[in-house]
Amino acid sequence: MHTDLWNFALQLYARPGVEAACLQWQDLGGDVCLLLCGMWLSARGIAPNEQRARQLAELADAWQTDVVKPLRTLRQAWRDKASQDAQLAGLREQVKGLELAAERVLLERLEGICKDWAATPETGLDWISWLAPKGAGAHHDALHALRVVMLTTQDAEDGV
Repeated sequence: MHTDLWNFALQLYARPGVEAACLQWQDLGGDVCLLLCGMWLSARGIAPNEQRARQLAELADAWQTDVVKPLRTLRQAWRDKASQDAQLAGLREQVKGLELAAERVLLERLEGICKDWAATPETGLDWISWLAPKGAGAHHDALHALRVVMLTTQDAEDGV
């Protein structure tokens, strides 16, 4: 298992079905960086609780609102025009790079909050339920797909 959140997120996001499930999660109002952090914490055996989930969510919400979402909004607004304007397409790619860099900073900040949280011998560490946006439902298809990928990731790392 990768020890840092960024590399864990890259590895997990590259697995089949994860990108689509993460985008569905985002469409439900969820924060993909927060979700990936929760999956990383589950893989590390860190138990969720209300205080921890709130602490992570507050940090993520502020960064998403102030930094990531404005970049995403700009990038999406330029989508159609950039397909017909090579210079604008180049600028759009730069904005996309900034958006990714902002998400990496968020993952680093989330990791910083929870780096000293100790693992517990508990099973069923379902951070997804704790971090799901209100109204998304804990059994939504995207959440189920992410749980399945997470379980197969853990099984592969455990040699099962």
